[in-house]
Amino acid sequence: MSTDIIAHARSWIGTPYLHQAAMQGVGCDCAGLIRGIWRTVYGSEIVGIPAYTPDWAEPQNDEYLLKTVARLFHRVDDGPLKHGQLLVFRMRRGLIAKHLGLVATDGASPSFIHAYSGHGVVESPLSAPWQRKIAARFVFDLGD
Repeated sequence: MSTDIIAHARSWIGTPYLHQAAMQGVGCDCAGLIRGIWRTVYGSEIVGIPAYTPDWAEPQNDEYLLKTVARLFHRVDDGPLKHGQLLVFRMRRGLIAKHLGLVATDGASPSFIHAYSGHGVVESPLSAPWQRKIAARFVFDLGD
């Protein structure tokens, strides 16, 4: 089903960035993109993603996002990147994880789909600098 997830994710491209929103074409943030895709694919809201601030608990040095995603998805850090994987990023070394994306294409020129402040939902190259920021990978489709 990961191909379907990527098709759904691509249909969100162009949605403006809006903190804590999860409405295709209207606005979303990185977590809202994942929530919205989940709703489309599975027909229900993801349980367990409460309200959050833009700093994702940085002042408390709490891995809030990473712990939340780990409760909801199966972690798969070994092996190559695979399309459909949910990525959790640390935007800077030593800081907590606070960004999400989905691997859209794998192989020699990987890309990922994410909602990025100032850009909205985009498909970006999963370049070496982005790959170095990956804190964890998860299976989005628990049936894979």
